[in-house]
Amino acid sequence: MMNKSLKRIALLGSTGSIGTQTLDVLHRMQDDFVLHSIVAFNEVNILDKQIKDFHPSKAALFDNIAAEKLSALTNIPVLSGNEGIISLVEDPEVDIVVNAIAGAAGLLPGLAAIRANKRLLSANKECFVMAGHIFRDAMKNGGDIIPIDSEHSALLQASLAGKHKEIKELILTASGGPFFNKDIDFNTITPEQALAHPNWSMGQKISIDSATMFNKALEIIEARWLFDIPSEQISVLIHPQSIIHSLVEFNDYSQIAQLSLPDMRLPIQYALTYPDRKNCPIDKLNLAEIKTLTFHEVPVDRFPAISYAYKALELGSLAATVANAADEIAVSLFLSEKISFADISRIIGAALDHFAYDNSYPEIDEIILRDRETREWVMKKYP
Repeated sequence: MMNKSLKRIALLGSTGSIGTQTLDVLHRMQDDFVLHSIVAFNEVNILDKQIKDFHPSKAALFDNIAAEKLSALTNIPVLSGNEGIISLVEDPEVDIVVNAIAGAAGLLPGLAAIRANKRLLSANKECFVMAGHIFRDAMKNGGDIIPIDSEHSALLQASLAGKHKEIKELILTASGGPFFNKDIDFNTITPEQALAHPNWSMGQKISIDSATMFNKALEIIEARWLFDIPSEQISVLIHPQSIIHSLVEFNDYSQIAQLSLPDMRLPIQYALTYPDRKNCPIDKLNLAEIKTLTFHEVPVDRFPAISYAYKALELGSLAATVANAADEIAVSLFLSEKISFADISRIIGAALDHFAYDNSYPEIDEIILRDRETREWVMKKYP
């Protein structure tokens, strides 16, 4: 019999970097939380081990064949496909949904969580990039969103120092990735070089996005919708040490920042316990040891992805959907060594220019259609 005093967690994307770190946090906080259900794409063996270690009540996989294989290995119900995952998210026994699914695949489950009035802890930027206006509308009927991204967690924490109407600017910080200070031809960069992030341990997709700074472009769009702040009041600073995770400037020009060593377990735990704080077993920040924190403007000529964010926000959600879909395919092509690192940004720019945008606030079906059209266009143009 499940202890009703525990918060029951549905973890989407349990096999990825954020998912496994969330499991680590949940393991330490068994007096507060219980893993109710667990979701992955097709990683049967990893999910089977996680089920044995954490004893969820249900599981789901996007891939139907993988779900059949898992069903043969476990006694708990195993659902499959978008419908199965959404029914798991909507389960009345679930209190909190952690969306750590990578890419556009996280859109429909994330939206289902808000529409079911759950608390959504989101590490999935693409939800808000593609359908931020739909999420904001859905939140009017219940449910709330707590970001897991270190930058947006920092913005949330810093914003609590004042009222929403007093916010003058959101300042996202970026490490600059592995190539910010390197004199290197972007056409010659290998996947191995691009995956070697100097500060963070992340999955492949987000590591490449950090190297192109498209990750920061996604975060600009995400911040616009999460915090209901116009794009002209959102900026980016390169901060190579990754100690200040973001800042909020208020109308009296006070700037409030959140600082910590780079460790994703902190924003994950903060999201789980929000608005409370609990002890977290990460290393303590010692500024005397760090000594120097530096900041730089973004060289947009080297990292055009930043300009794509503002262009997409100007054109509307279908443009943001195009940019995101083009990036997902381009990153996959780069990791397969079919295109160069520099081609990733070129493909995003070309896709943005290719499509027309006549609806700034599209419905979810239009967004899903444009996502598919963009992927097909990129794959046809760059086979």
